[in-house]
Amino acid sequence: MPISPLSPLSSDQLYRSSELSGLEADCKSTKHLTPLDEIVGQERAQQAVEFAMSMPDKGYNIYAIGRNGLGKRTMVMRYLNRHEPNGRGHSLHDWCYVINFDEARVPKVLKLSAGSGIEFKKDVEKFIIKLTKALPLAFDNEMYYSSAEKLKSQLSNRQESALKGLTKEAKDASISLTITAQGSYELVAMKGEEAHTDVTFKALTKKKQDALETSIVDLESKLRVIVRQFTVWEEEYSDKQQKQDEQVAQDVLSHLMTKLKEKYSAIPAVKGYLGAMHKDILDNLDLFLEDNEEQLALSYASLDKKMPRRYQVNVLVNQDGGKMPIIVEESPNYHSIFGYIENATFKGTIFSDFSLIRSGSLHKANGGVLMIDAAKVLEQPYVWDGLKRALRSRKLSLSSLEREVTLSGTISLDPEAIPLDVKIILFGDYQTYQLLQHYDPEFNELFRVTADFEDVMPRTEKSEAQYAKFISSIVHGNKMLHCDRNAIKRIIEFSSRQADDQNKLSLHSADIANLLRESNYCARAVNANMIRASHVEQALHNHEMRVCRLKDNVMESFITGTTLISTKDHVVGQVNALSVIATSDHQFGAPNRITATTAFGEGKVFDIERKVDLGGSLHSKGVMILSAYLASLLGKTAKIPLTTHITFEQSYGGVDGDSATMAELCAIVSSFSNQAIRQDVAITGSMNQFGEAQPIGGVNEKIEGFFDVCTIKGRTNTQGVIIPKTNVQNLMLRSDIVEAVKKGKFNIWAIDHVSQAIELLTGIESGINLDSKSKQHDEHPADSVLGLAQARLSELRQTSPAAT
Repeated sequence: MPISPLSPLSSDQLYRSSELSGLEADCKSTKHLTPLDEIVGQERAQQAVEFAMSMPDKGYNIYAIGRNGLGKRTMVMRYLNRHEPNGRGHSLHDWCYVINFDEARVPKVLKLSAGSGIEFKKDVEKFIIKLTKALPLAFDNEMYYSSAEKLKSQLSNRQESALKGLTKEAKDASISLTITAQGSYELVAMKGEEAHTDVTFKALTKKKQDALETSIVDLESKLRVIVRQFTVWEEEYSDKQQKQDEQVAQDVLSHLMTKLKEKYSAIPAVKGYLGAMHKDILDNLDLFLEDNEEQLALSYASLDKKMPRRYQVNVLVNQDGGKMPIIVEESPNYHSIFGYIENATFKGTIFSDFSLIRSGSLHKANGGVLMIDAAKVLEQPYVWDGLKRALRSRKLSLSSLEREVTLSGTISLDPEAIPLDVKIILFGDYQTYQLLQHYDPEFNELFRVTADFEDVMPRTEKSEAQYAKFISSIVHGNKMLHCDRNAIKRIIEFSSRQADDQNKLSLHSADIANLLRESNYCARAVNANMIRASHVEQALHNHEMRVCRLKDNVMESFITGTTLISTKDHVVGQVNALSVIATSDHQFGAPNRITATTAFGEGKVFDIERKVDLGGSLHSKGVMILSAYLASLLGKTAKIPLTTHITFEQSYGGVDGDSATMAELCAIVSSFSNQAIRQDVAITGSMNQFGEAQPIGGVNEKIEGFFDVCTIKGRTNTQGVIIPKTNVQNLMLRSDIVEAVKKGKFNIWAIDHVSQAIELLTGIESGINLDSKSKQHDEHPADSVLGLAQARLSELRQTSPAAT
């Protein structure tokens, strides 16, 4: 039964041009457009960021979801730069590490107001340098020397007086007492003015010998008492000398330190540190007075200043400028996030102290925001656990990673923890977000806010105008040539094509920025003063040329006949389906021949692709759906006595997706009814169990792929493509196809039901009469496609009663 032809789509349905009616008519280029200071179309994500930044409570950190190129980081940076901390009620601070004079292994942390850390460090350095010069001068003057000499004379006089009495006593006993400078002594019996020799001593009477020996023993005993007294007197002298030195140093210290203490008297921690430093300097005056440089070299081993290391101030974080810190960590390893402690080597000696503590991103972002890529955090060992630990405790403990990993007992520093007040923003895709939610129970507690970035935005007059301002912001930000009005229109149309929807605009800002850069290059290459639509077209063409090697290879196979395809004639059980081939940076369409063969059997449909593990689960689902629909059409009262085999011809890779479902059904029905299918028409579309056409992806690429193959094989005015009606809104086709349709040299039909596809491909009525209740009737007209198929099946059933 002949059918009334379904009208193809008109050319104005295949492409939606931009009119920029939302802009003033006198707006000729981006030069006249105010650049946006925000990312267009991301209001939902922006509200999420605003909410999280306003919440002072723990756990309101942000996970920003969206694929790369949506401008997530740019949007967040622009928002944060525009909005100072609102509602968090905190102030910024500088953080410094100084020595703990009581326990050097546990450096102390000092909290100062923002921007004052460097000033405090310089004040302490100036004080120490002045002290280094002033103390030696205080001990190098006549008054000090006179006082010191007086103490020394008192000691000498006491010692001489004690020795003088003992010397006289020895002389009266005819004994000579001699004391050397080294402290050794000698007692010798005398014979007048000369010492006894062994001969003269033996010549003495026994009584005199005993008397001399007794005297010597007695004198030795008294001398030892005097020597012990000397020690006491010398200790007293040392104490007096030390007190005198401390008093001199105290006078110098008090004079130099008064202003420093007064300046920082309002900060208890700094005031306490300066008091401890005062005491420590008095205890370590030798650091300032010792002349032996070799002995002091390690104490002064500093990379910047000639001053003792113990009195340096290590400014870990300096919040200069007073603005909320916004830190982007590009390489989030353990040390770059949490800081580390360096080791220094001096003349073969390895040492570490508080001055070698180095800050990490969390230190720098304290009081502000730290932005990190989620995947990079999870790739690095121990970083994720450390980040969670810091957020839970709200403290930043700087511990050695090596010690934690190796469980070593090696002596190392254990710096005092710094209070942590920071917002973490993780950037990642949805898959990473799901993994963290599923495998880490702490994730939802620490990252309570999700900023979900949109891929597309509605395309209206207002949004087109806003998008034009977004284009202007890229042009101004990168100092490009300005775009004229037609170039802006073309870029907006490209964005709609990227979104695969006439009524949407892509928010993948990286694609737009790249197109503008390449268009700017093309314009400058020909010395143009403005980017025009022709330059945008040239940039798109250049990009296509760079990435289309695979497409050219596939198309060459149609030219050489390597891939079998027919765009003319009629064939039973054979249909041209459409598929999309994708690489990492390009996708294109190409037709595939689907064939169906039938043989006497039990009514099963064998998917050859599935049998050889080339078909994916979605393709298998499509085959099962068409099998169910086929059974509802032709097998309601009796089993279908035919077995069908379907396959993608010359397909040697994987096949997935359900966009070939209608094509496969048409091939099977053609084989059942023995009605030939037009080869000048290709079809794409999914369907449900009632035969209704369902939308598919990549419709533009699929139509363009068949159009190109038709051009290769020879164009006729009857050629065209069948698509689901719900895909009409996705059409943003190439200009040559739009022009061909306009001239009636190519056709695109949009259908609601697979029955329309059967009729277009066979040229006769399908025999499917749709009903609002049952969807279709059991009986089909005899001269329809399904009527012919039903007649053949009935004949087979009669010859084989078992089939019933």
